[in-house]
Amino acid sequence: MMADWNGYRRQLIETIGKIAQLSPYTVRGYSVLGAAGSKTKHLDPKMRELIALAVAVTLRCDGCITVHTDAAMKQGASQEEIAEALGVAVSVNAGAVLVYSARVMDAYAANEQGAAAVRK
Repeated sequence: MMADWNGYRRQLIETIGKIAQLSPYTVRGYSVLGAAGSKTKHLDPKMRELIALAVAVTLRCDGCITVHTDAAMKQGASQEEIAEALGVAVSVNAGAVLVYSARVMDAYAANEQGAAAVRK
């Protein structure tokens, strides 16, 4: 478990700044992607940060978690709103496991049919 999320966020931003010096177009491209969605103004900044947190947890990205937690709080997201967004991530991930579980059962059935055809 990470003890100093604020220190980690500062370190991460500093290190990414060094990457930007070495590969400016890569980091500039990332920045353009990050800003692109906000141009339509269909979602407010707080909602975008709540979505980012749900995705960050799904991707298991500690850097994303610390950056977007800070940003969500700055956009006025409450702990309850963050928890609800994370609940959506939990639910969708559980749903994905169910979908892939169905794929396993389909693969099993296909293998069983293939084995039966070979035995004939």
